[in-house]
Order: sequence, then C-alpha cells, then structure tokens
Amino acid sequence: MDYIPALGEDEDGEDDEGDASFHDAAENLSGVEIEVEFTENDDQEEGDNGQEASGAARPPRPIYITREQIMQLLGHAGISRIFASDYTSRHRSRRFADNDDDGEESEPGTGYDPIVPRRRRGRGRATFQAVPSNEGKELMNAGTFGSSNRPEDTLKRKKRLAYNIMRRELGLGSDGRQKNANRLIRQNMIPESAADTIIHYNARCYSGQFSDDGNFFFSCGQDFRVRMYDTSNPYDWKYYKTVAYPYGQWTITDASLSPDNRFLAYSSIRSIVCLAPTDPDNESDPNSLDFANIGTHNPRGFHTYFGIWSIRFSGDGREIVAGTGDNSVYVYDIERRQSILRIPGHQDDVNAVCFGDSLSPHILYSGSDDTTLKVWDRRSMGDGREAGVFLGHTEGLTYVDSKGDGRYVLSNGKDQTAKLWDLRKMMSKDKADQVDINAYTTRFEYRSNAYDDNNYRPHPHDCSLVTFRGHKVLKTLIRCHFSPPGSTDSRYVYSGSYDGSVYIWNLDATLAGKVDVLKATKNTRPRDPNLLADTYDYFGRNGGTWMTCVRDASWHPNAPVIAATSWNGWGTSQGTCTVHTWNDGLDNDEAEPKMTRRVNAQLQHDERLYRRLAHNYDDDWEDD
Repeated sequence: MDYIPALGEDEDGEDDEGDASFHDAAENLSGVEIEVEFTENDDQEEGDNGQEASGAARPPRPIYITREQIMQLLGHAGISRIFASDYTSRHRSRRFADNDDDGEESEPGTGYDPIVPRRRRGRGRATFQAVPSNEGKELMNAGTFGSSNRPEDTLKRKKRLAYNIMRRELGLGSDGRQKNANRLIRQNMIPESAADTIIHYNARCYSGQFSDDGNFFFSCGQDFRVRMYDTSNPYDWKYYKTVAYPYGQWTITDASLSPDNRFLAYSSIRSIVCLAPTDPDNESDPNSLDFANIGTHNPRGFHTYFGIWSIRFSGDGREIVAGTGDNSVYVYDIERRQSILRIPGHQDDVNAVCFGDSLSPHILYSGSDDTTLKVWDRRSMGDGREAGVFLGHTEGLTYVDSKGDGRYVLSNGKDQTAKLWDLRKMMSKDKADQVDINAYTTRFEYRSNAYDDNNYRPHPHDCSLVTFRGHKVLKTLIRCHFSPPGSTDSRYVYSGSYDGSVYIWNLDATLAGKVDVLKATKNTRPRDPNLLADTYDYFGRNGGTWMTCVRDASWHPNAPVIAATSWNGWGTSQGTCTVHTWNDGLDNDEAEPKMTRRVNAQLQHDERLYRRLAHNYDDDWEDD
C-alpha cells in the first residue's frame, strides 16, 4: 500500500496550496464560532412552492454548528490543527528553525517574535535537483573524480575503445594526452548486464565485497553463513571457505575484512561480532567480540542488549566500529577485547558507519534512521559532541561510504536518493540543533510500501553536493559505493536497487550505466516449494514470481568486474551472487569458463539448477 499523506498537508501540518507568500489562517481562527445557514429539505416540511402547511411563508432557519462538530464531520488532521487553540504557539516556536535564511531572529530573553512569511516548499518531481548537476560537472572537470575528454579539434567524434587504443599504440599526442587517454580507456569499461557466473544460494544474500587488493571476496547469507572466494583471477573464482554465525538472529547484517585479509568480522542483530580467520587450513571456531562489554564500570543508562547493523575495520586493523540498534556508535578494541567508546549520538537506529580515512581512525561517519549523517572526531569528543552534521535526506539512511580521502562521503536513503557530501560543507552542531529534523520526514515505511515521488519534499537545509536518483531503496538497507580508483579512476558512484539492477551514475547525476541483474538471472533455477515459506513476495502455494532485489554490489579494484549480491528467485526466497564483466557490448564470448554458467555456493556445476520444471524437486540440496 502506498504511503499517501493527508491531502493538502505537509509534514508540519500546513496546507500545501497557495503562493509562496501567504497568510497563516491559524493565527486568527482560534476560538472562532462558525455560522452555517441552509434551508431544510422541501419534501419534509414544506410544500412545493416553499409554503408551510398553514400557508405562511417561513424564512430560512439558521443552524449553529460548534467547532467540535466541524472537526468530527471533516476528520482532517490539518484542519484540526488550524482550529486548535495551541497551534499558534507551537507554530511560532518552530518558525526560526524552518526559516534560517530569512535573516530575522529574536534576541534571547526579549520575547520578540517577528512575523516572517514562511517560504513554501514545493512537492514532487518538480523539486528534484536538476540533472545534469552543475556541482557534479565541476567535480568531474576538476579531475577529482576521473578524467574528461580533451578536445583535439572542432569536430565532435564519439571515440570508441579501438580509436583510443590506436592513438596509444601510435604514441600520438603529448605525455599528458596519452595518460589521459589511458585513464579514459579504463574508466569507460562499465560491466555488462550479462552475467559471467551466477552463484545460487538457498538463502537471501545480504552483502558481498572484494578486498582492497581484489584477491578476496566474501558474501553473507540469511542462513548465517559467510562464503569466501579466491578472486586473484577476477574472471575465474575459486571457492575458499565458509564460516558460520552460531547464534545469529534473522540474518548476518554485515561483514568487514581486515586490511591484511587475515580476519573477517561479521555481525547479526545481536551485540556480538564473530571474528574468523580466513586461512582455509584454520578450522577453529570464530572468536566472539562482545560490543556490550565496556569493562568493569558501566555508565548509567548503558544498554547491554542491542543489534548491530553495520561494522567496519579501521585502517590499522586494531579496531572495529559498529552502528547499532540502540541509537549508538561503538568502537571496539580487538586487543583489549572490549568497547572503548560508545557514542549515543542519534535519535534512532544507526544503520551505517565507516571511517573517514583509511590511514586514520579518528574520523567516523554514522548514518541513522533519524535522517542525519553525522561526523565524529575522536580527538575532540570530551563532551560527546559531533564535529558536524549533514542534513538533506528526508527519510532514514541505509548506508554510508567514504571515498577514503577524508573529504567526500556518499549515503543512501529511504527517500529514494543517494547523496554526495563534502566535509567542508557540513553544518555545525549548534546550527543543526536549531533544526527540528522530525519536521521534515514522513517516517516512510520502506519495508511494506512503495514510494510516491509526488509526496517528496526537499529538505530546506540540504547541504549535499549532488543527489542521485532512479534506484529504489525498498524492503531492506540497500547499499551504495564510490567506484574504485584503480579500475574506474574514481569516476562513478553506484548503488543496488529493489528493481533488480545496479545503477551507475556519473558525478553530475546522469546515468552512466545499469547492470540488470534481474534480466541476467530470471528463471535460472526451478521452483523449490521448500524454499518459498519465508519469502516476502510469494503469493500462493504453487505460484510466485521471479523477483530480484540487489542489496549490495562491489566493483573490483583492478578489473572491470562487478559482483552483485541479491535477494533472488521465486518471490526473492533465495539469493545469488552474480559476476558481471565488461565485454564490449557482447552478450556472449568464446572464453572459458562459459558465460551465464550456474553454480552452487562452492562454485560447483549442478544439473538441478538447469531443470525447467520442478515436478520432482523435493530432495534436499545443501550448499556446503
């Protein structure tokens, strides 16, 4: 069911119709009585010509209706607020928070409250940021995010790969032009929708990432297993190892690989993180890291039971940061085996965390369901204050990724946008505290509703640089990332999507490409009634529709390869990890292994994946 706010009402309880300059009726309507005049029905007491039975003409009788009766008849929340006696005071108390740019403020203690016409915020697609984005164009032309074509003549030619290779082989142009041409070749190799390999799981796949050197890949499933693969040859993966979360709840929520690739940390909706060695010869049980353990002295109000939604290793591998369900950010010291810092800095779940710079553990980012992205500097947190705040999302955040340069941050939100932020443009805590963040959100329930763009209202304090649209952030905490510098020259940002695709954008918010995982995987395995019981979208005992939700994607750091991890199958009841490579627009090739091959979790060919019907598909099939 679509979420549709009350007609004509915004999040502040104000009417949306009217001009930019308007008079607030609420300020003069409190305590008003309404007189309604109408004539009773002719058929009840009057004759055909308006005469009473006695023959005397009767004037219309006025009927007085109280304010409470009007409210019962209309039942409209917005009109109720207009007539409420306390609306004026509540409205005035929020006026400055909504109009920081109006230039008038009351002096503390004076009680002076100037009447400032409030600016009207538009609604719907008309309020979207222009595409292409001028700010994004500047970033692209500055060379911070990839390279741009250098004009060589007055003719505009579409230079394909073969043309650029020819110029490189002939050594045409200066050294600068040749280096630029090489970067353009690399960044234009966007992977295709056709999948080289489809890895099928018997449970939904929640996340998967390459290591920083590209030699390792892991995927996390709802069956509480993490599979590891050797990807030193990105076109020919090798199965490595599987580890389990022994006491997980619902699913494995996140995983993070240590910088030296020796340990893998993974979490569930509990306060314990498992730390497992990646060595295939080491079959020992994973170590348990209890983030609720902060030593012998627990501060007042400390919560010992919470779920973990996001974890990240620090650049030196000594600490793990976590975003949790008790509205906090935790920093865990692996050597001391306890949490050394808890930051209760949000008003809702912290769905995403990351370090700002791989070389320094001091700067942290956290994204929350309270719609804020906050920056924390551990060197100046004596009073627990954040270093700054990013406002702009109108619904909760689902993921945060850092470019790794200590400056640019990317976030995904339930308002169906991804946003790029610059650390230099963050708001100070003092200014952010003057903004009522709850006034600009509808608390959209993304797990059960479809998002209606017509209800979108831009945040008046949006300090983001570029906004990216087109993908769907529904059902689950879908993730977004910066593209790697090695294989793409940091040219793009990309995100999974509920519609079964990986969206790839240029920095000016234009779509650079799209990997259609739904198309690549549709009907690639038979129905299995035993695997349909837990699905969200399955209708009917023997029916169902093949659906795909790409929850996470990872771009190989050195090769034009994207691995997408998805909820996939009949009613999204199973999962896949699909490997997509750049193939110059071809849907097939003559290389080995063959494209679109279907394998199980151990990368083994299984004929049962190729069955067209499932009449006899009742036998059990274990992945590992």
